[in-house]
Amino acid sequence: MLWDLGRVFVFSITSIVALFFLTKLIGNRQVSQLSLFDYINGITIGSIAAEMATSLEQDVFEPLLAMAIYALATYLVSVINNKSLAFRRFSMGQPIVLMEDGKLYERNLVKARLDVSEMQMQMRSMGYFNIDDVQSIIMEPNGKISVLPRSERRPVNPQDLGLKLAPEKLIANVILDGVVLERNLRHTGNNEQWLRNKLKELGIDDVSKVFLATCDFQNTLSVYLRVKEKGDMDLFT
Repeated sequence: MLWDLGRVFVFSITSIVALFFLTKLIGNRQVSQLSLFDYINGITIGSIAAEMATSLEQDVFEPLLAMAIYALATYLVSVINNKSLAFRRFSMGQPIVLMEDGKLYERNLVKARLDVSEMQMQMRSMGYFNIDDVQSIIMEPNGKISVLPRSERRPVNPQDLGLKLAPEKLIANVILDGVVLERNLRHTGNNEQWLRNKLKELGIDDVSKVFLATCDFQNTLSVYLRVKEKGDMDLFT
């Protein structure tokens, strides 16, 4: 009994390590960005790993070899996709135009296995509640919908007004969960003494009270303290 439990423990750790390295080999794309081939292979590799962890009779090297073969196949397909446009279109598919200039393409909706109601639901999740505000709707190969708003309905941007703005830069987390991130702080051109002085100006004398603090390229410090009470979720029901 103890021997069997020990094998399960060892095999489970082995499968986790194998999954980690094979996932690194395949790549770190999000699930929504996976092609159908990647998705199927990912499920298969996970199933083999789960079976390997609990099977007490088979050799551990056989499922490991099978996992490696599936991962290698996924990697090779991604390499070929980068080299061949024709193969990429075959393996990953092509975008499907669902609507263009006020015309809904019924045959393309059927091809995309999408009805109008579901398309409108996805549009609303993107902030488009009126289909008349949209010039084009495209379903991407990963199943997501892309929307091009009509030029007269899109928000005004600085370029439309002839304004030239300074380029944006990434905002750095300088305190996270009460810990000062010194490397990020140096990236902003500041030091810990500057940070503590800024916190004192805000009446904060203890860094551990800070849940999150960010600093932008203009040296504007935004501080979010720890809040113990729960938010009122009744607002969203």
